[in-house]
Amino acid sequence: MTLWFVFALMTVAAIFAVLWPLSRRGRADAGGSEVVVYRDQLAEIDRDMAAGIIGAAEADAARVEISRRLLAAADQSGRDVPVTGSITLRRAAAVVALVGLPVIASSFYLALGSPRLGDFPLAERSRVADANQPLTNLVAQVEAHLEKNPTDGRGWTVLAPVLSRLGRYDDAVRAYRNAITYAGDSADRRADLGEALMGSAGGVVTADAKAEFERAVALNGDDAKANYFLGLAAEQDGRKADAAALWQKMLAKGPSDAPWRPLVQAALVRVGGTVPAGVSAPGGASAPALPDSAMAAAKDMSEADRSTMIKGMVDRLATRLKTNGDDVEGWLRLVRAYLVMGERDKAMSALADARQAVANDADRLRQLNEGLKNLGLDG
Repeated sequence: MTLWFVFALMTVAAIFAVLWPLSRRGRADAGGSEVVVYRDQLAEIDRDMAAGIIGAAEADAARVEISRRLLAAADQSGRDVPVTGSITLRRAAAVVALVGLPVIASSFYLALGSPRLGDFPLAERSRVADANQPLTNLVAQVEAHLEKNPTDGRGWTVLAPVLSRLGRYDDAVRAYRNAITYAGDSADRRADLGEALMGSAGGVVTADAKAEFERAVALNGDDAKANYFLGLAAEQDGRKADAAALWQKMLAKGPSDAPWRPLVQAALVRVGGTVPAGVSAPGGASAPALPDSAMAAAKDMSEADRSTMIKGMVDRLATRLKTNGDDVEGWLRLVRAYLVMGERDKAMSALADARQAVANDADRLRQLNEGLKNLGLDG
């Protein structure tokens, strides 16, 4: 209401500015009045001289001055007469000002403005999201927005993964369901919802989570997250052969540089499966941390000898990195090797050692974190 009141005052002021000159009488009237006054003054001078109040010299001087003013007033009156215009024209201009200005202003506002937009008080503006605020504050602001706009699918889509990252899995589940409802169904959203349901269950692929992964695969048969967790569900059910078959299929079909490959390879080793023939691990090696020469030598070895050889090379790499911790690529190969071998604890320990070794070098630390993200780990 305050805004409309201000607009009304502005309109009244504009109309008044137009009508004020039209309401005033022309300057010709004012000029005519001055002519009459000066003529009366001339007559009064004649009376004063006849009565002996003033002398002839003073009377002549006064007549000259008043006559000069009289001529000036008559001349000005003659020039101003056309300006006054007719009363009909002034009335027409007044009607246009009274009716035309509000109509034209309203037409422009309805076409270009937002008459149905709600108020945005200063207190609300001060709560606009600031990227420099803590993440929890930004989340609270988005949640407050979604309370008032519960059908904002884009808002739910943005909020859901952040809630999962904060460990608020129950809230994330609700956010993902709303994102699907208001922003549309997709394999990614179904897979993310299943993962949030797992988070609520402490990492267990529950029946509800499995159902979401199956819906994701129905929408996109190559969805990596959904297929991986369906394999994990089979492993948790004791069906390791089914899990291995699913993960082998992922490795055979997936891109050679997919960031999820180390995770799937490690899971495959964990259930006793083998990497499909012709499938390379990330970085172009068919076994963890093996150079091309070692790969050629390992082709004719038995499985046991090959495993021993790989383990020895990984151990030597770990030993070397303890004395030369600046080799970021070496650390990444070591972490990848442990993941492929299914030794996740060692991989996490190597990750911690790597970060400590390059902590004082910003460039190497950034390179390490980027490499870890490519391995599917938190950089």
